[in-house]
Amino acid sequence: MVDEVQGTDQTSTMPEEEAPGIVGYIESKYNDSKASRQTHEARWLRAYKNYRGVYDNTTQFRDNEKSKVFVKITKTKTLAAYGQIVDVLFANKKFPITVSSTPVPEGIADVAHLRVPGEENLEPSVGFPGDGKEILPGATNATPLGGLQSEYEGANLAEGRARIPNQPEIYPAQETSRRMEKLIHDQLLDTNAVSVLRHAIFESVLLGTGIVKGPFNYAKTVHRWDTVDGEKMYSPYNKEVPRIEAVSCWDFFPDPDATNINDCNYTIERHKLTRTQLRDLVKHPYFDEDAISECLEMGANYTKEYYEDIIQSYDAQANYDVDRYEVLEYWGTLDTYLASEIGLEVSNLSALDEVQINAWICNGKVLRAVLNPFTPERIPYQSVPYEINPYQLFGIGVPENMEDAQLLMNGHVRMAIDNLALAGNLVFDVDEASLVPGQNMDIFPGKIFRRQSGVTGTAINGLKFPNTAPENLQMYMQARQLADEETGIPSVMHGQTGVSGTGRTSSGLSMLLSGANLSIKTVMKNIDDFLLKPLGEAMFQWNMQFDNENQDVVGDLEIKPKGVSSIMQKEVRSQRLTTLLQTVANPMLAPFIKIPNLIRELAIAQDIDPDSLVNNMNDAQIFAEILRGLNAEQKTSESTQGGNQQSGSMGTNGEVPTGANPSDPSGVGGGTIGTGNIPQSGESNFTGGTSGS
Repeated sequence: MVDEVQGTDQTSTMPEEEAPGIVGYIESKYNDSKASRQTHEARWLRAYKNYRGVYDNTTQFRDNEKSKVFVKITKTKTLAAYGQIVDVLFANKKFPITVSSTPVPEGIADVAHLRVPGEENLEPSVGFPGDGKEILPGATNATPLGGLQSEYEGANLAEGRARIPNQPEIYPAQETSRRMEKLIHDQLLDTNAVSVLRHAIFESVLLGTGIVKGPFNYAKTVHRWDTVDGEKMYSPYNKEVPRIEAVSCWDFFPDPDATNINDCNYTIERHKLTRTQLRDLVKHPYFDEDAISECLEMGANYTKEYYEDIIQSYDAQANYDVDRYEVLEYWGTLDTYLASEIGLEVSNLSALDEVQINAWICNGKVLRAVLNPFTPERIPYQSVPYEINPYQLFGIGVPENMEDAQLLMNGHVRMAIDNLALAGNLVFDVDEASLVPGQNMDIFPGKIFRRQSGVTGTAINGLKFPNTAPENLQMYMQARQLADEETGIPSVMHGQTGVSGTGRTSSGLSMLLSGANLSIKTVMKNIDDFLLKPLGEAMFQWNMQFDNENQDVVGDLEIKPKGVSSIMQKEVRSQRLTTLLQTVANPMLAPFIKIPNLIRELAIAQDIDPDSLVNNMNDAQIFAEILRGLNAEQKTSESTQGGNQQSGSMGTNGEVPTGANPSDPSGVGGGTIGTGNIPQSGESNFTGGTSGS
């Protein structure tokens, strides 16, 4: 909730008479975003209503319908999509973010590799002995190592292309990338990132957009006990760590003209704080204690928006007044003259320039105003759409895609129920002129009507209405199939049985699941591009800028999300890698395959740590010598055993045992099966037919 990013010379002195300048500016931007967001709010309300299954006049199919049934297929589809995405992202209990070195890391020769044993004995690839142009093995004229050898001392780094038939390896950069990846994963775990991402993904599926804030600095209390004079003393300390938070779409107000976060000129987050939470802001850097005290004296100023009352009615909550404080957090540009009015250091800029700031306002007071502390400057939010709306920042979710299908399903189910209520009961036609006046018309078993005239059986007649429910239920199934097509989530994915049509066969079912997989792949690509990659890059930049404890992670690295790649079933991937490994057994192809990388990928596909499985080059050479020795011993043993094998036996020499001789009339041959006595026609053991049969 609270941003604690640090900066230098960013604090401001905020005179009361000048504060309304920036307050009015932020409030005008807030009102602009609120006005432009109303169409999206209407979409979100309909999506949430269909998810909750709330019946009202907007979900009514006919004016005279009696049934109020709401078939919650929207909720089923939403939870199915959410569950599949979460299962893909966190199936292996790791964050789907990897860090790797760039193809040519800065500070390292264009082509460098790890020197292997025996390389020093290889002839140079450039020049020849005596021509005066000899260079060391692996060296290059274009990019000499220079000071890199000392920089990576102990890494056994050599310049030039490796002399073994595999790709050159930038070993130091790879080690740095692995350390950075582990550090980011630890930091995300420490900040409860799984829960944060789950919340954002759920809102992305439900409302069409998920918002994540961060990383920003957070003072974490580290519990520590020191031993003083033989006694343990509790001595905690604060440590600056990165933190991320989930932000609801309802509290996020971006630039109306932007189509993505990077295009936003500003963003505003609306906080609903208690009195205690507002008071605790004093503990965080660069908050004005006097301004916070004045806000507390002025009292709560939170006013519920119209959609909050509607959501409460959907959840069957009673209406109540909110005793909270509305605080607006602004991230974006500000004219230099306004920045200078509140004391920000902008003396080196002209009046026409803009600066990036972070400001908090409440009750017309500026609680905090600092220059954007991030380098490079960025707005610390990530916005991920479930389905991209090409002309809007806010995306499209599952409920909106199947809105019409949900209306049709509800309508036809209600029509079927209303019809069954009529078809299952009699409707009576009463001739009151034939009955004694003043009688009660309620009908029940044993009821007696007094007739005064007419023919018997004509005063009261029971009418039977036809049953049209099967046609309505058939239309319901068609609407449900339409929902499958509109969302790309077949019903078989969330447990529907008795599937008809294409899903009745194994091949058809496979086609349905493959189609659903393609839809989820598209969503996962959005999560990769708009959430995981920006979040990973932000974590990397935070560590590069603010982390002073882990200097061994500094390097020229790049962030790679793994959301889409995780969709491929591990069994299929493992099978393909195994097939490729078998292909490598061909000595003609082996030199062209990166075998260590292949083994690492095979281990990863089976959720095995490759670092604990794959040897380095030195260990591989040692184990290769051991295996050669074992193979030599095995061949010697096999040759010895082969000489002792009996002739004609099924031994290691591959000889086939002697069988029967076809020319032998006895049929005994070399086996142990005798011929016996053949029964003749007419004997008791004879079962064949006679010649005359």
